[in-house]
Amino acid sequence: MLIEVVAVGKLKDRGLEQLCATYVKRTRPFAKVEVREVRSLAALRKHVAPQRGQVTVLLDERGEQCTTRAFAGWIEHWRGQNLGRVSLCIGDAHGFDDDDRSRAQRLLALSNMTLPHRLARLVLLEQLYRTCSLLAGHPYHHDG
Repeated sequence: MLIEVVAVGKLKDRGLEQLCATYVKRTRPFAKVEVREVRSLAALRKHVAPQRGQVTVLLDERGEQCTTRAFAGWIEHWRGQNLGRVSLCIGDAHGFDDDDRSRAQRLLALSNMTLPHRLARLVLLEQLYRTCSLLAGHPYHHDG
């Protein structure tokens, strides 16, 4: 299963780019993960149009907040369904509209606080690494 993070816009901060690349590299022994940058929300919509064998998750302030273990449960469930792709989507500064939210299979909120979309990418990639390493029995994650 491919886990892809699809984000509107490019990171323009070299430090953030390096941190994001570090978490992608750390995750790859546990899961196939890719980051795709698209120019606009319209391009993101085309890229993640609903398809059989794919789950689309939008990062959205109205989404479900969950623990790392619960997020790991989502990933484990999707692996068990033998899905081809899970797309975790980060919108632009204005986020997603009601149509986008209605087409997604899940909505995920990283925090009750509003995060810049560039920072949300870093947090999501770290959580992907944490989740995948947890599922693999790696000691990176600590509960409580």
